[in-house]
Amino acid sequence: MSAPVYLDYQATTPLAPEARAAMLPWLGEAFGNPHSAHRMGRAARAAVEVARDAVRAALALPGGRLLFTGGATEAINTALKGAAATAAPGRRRIVTVATEHAAVLDSAGWLGSQGFEAVLLGVDAAGLVSLDEARRVIDERTSIVAVMLVNNEIGVVQPVAELAAIARAAGALFLCDAVQGFGRVPVPAADMVAISAHKVHGPKGIGALWIADGVEIAPLIHGGGQEEGLRSGTLAPALCAGFGAAAGLLRDHAARDHAHVAELWALARTALPGWTLNGDAERRYHGNLNIRRDGVDSARLISAVRDVAFSAGSACASGSGRPSHVLRALGLDDRLARASIRLGFGRYTTREELARALALIDAAAAAQRGTA
Repeated sequence: MSAPVYLDYQATTPLAPEARAAMLPWLGEAFGNPHSAHRMGRAARAAVEVARDAVRAALALPGGRLLFTGGATEAINTALKGAAATAAPGRRRIVTVATEHAAVLDSAGWLGSQGFEAVLLGVDAAGLVSLDEARRVIDERTSIVAVMLVNNEIGVVQPVAELAAIARAAGALFLCDAVQGFGRVPVPAADMVAISAHKVHGPKGIGALWIADGVEIAPLIHGGGQEEGLRSGTLAPALCAGFGAAAGLLRDHAARDHAHVAELWALARTALPGWTLNGDAERRYHGNLNIRRDGVDSARLISAVRDVAFSAGSACASGSGRPSHVLRALGLDDRLARASIRLGFGRYTTREELARALALIDAAAAAQRGTA
């Protein structure tokens, strides 16, 4: 049986062959602990630092520190809870957006139970934040503003640079969840940035938190004091090496990846004329196509089209049975939210397989609607 056409790049991306090759030595004889002082440990440590430099270079932010974490969820938790722990007594407000990833929303909600006030900015029908509303709620009581660069469900690009400037003017820290934007759209200046390896053709199980110079947060994980005392635990050189190799490819393939994704986007939009786009048509990353068609049930569609791997939204919430909180924030009712699918494509998606997958999806949707 042949593998399905993979159109779920927002959930995870295929591991780059170069990243796999970079990992293999550290899964075999070069198994030293990177925190050991002997020769094997020093070699492993050197590999970790080479990887760290590669990720920093791909992130392209000035100065700062880059901490390896177990993933973006851990990076976001560390940033939010670590910054909250050091917040001034009069700053007990955390501002974020209704369409954020659960790692941000749930962390903000937990902090709300610890004496903080969590404020959610709404979005318009295109999925974008109002800067006027942001200026109204981000004030001297605010300690942290957390906003996603590229939305993981609908692909819209928030005005993060402007929001960061508003936060800075109010004396608040700005956290950017750049997981879906890293290597695809420029990451603007922020105080903290969270990224993940497996969304950029690296391995699962590793992410990073970039922290700007002068920003001090409390550790979330205590133990051996690794990662400058902010993330205790033994690092996995293999995962770090894979992340570093994948980050290097982001720089080497930037122009090629951008042109390829734009070509795939144009093909998909042409091939699915009866579908409605969810989210802004212009301010978006084109490797994420979230669309809906009246009379379609996305769960049934995914089950029917077994030769294509695609989703109805975030992998973190799949199977919950609840309509997407992102689509509901756009004003879609439950029926339209359940009629929506997300198609994600990128570097390793070919035109031929995308065209074949789109034809299968469109035909199954027509059959479901009784119009085939």
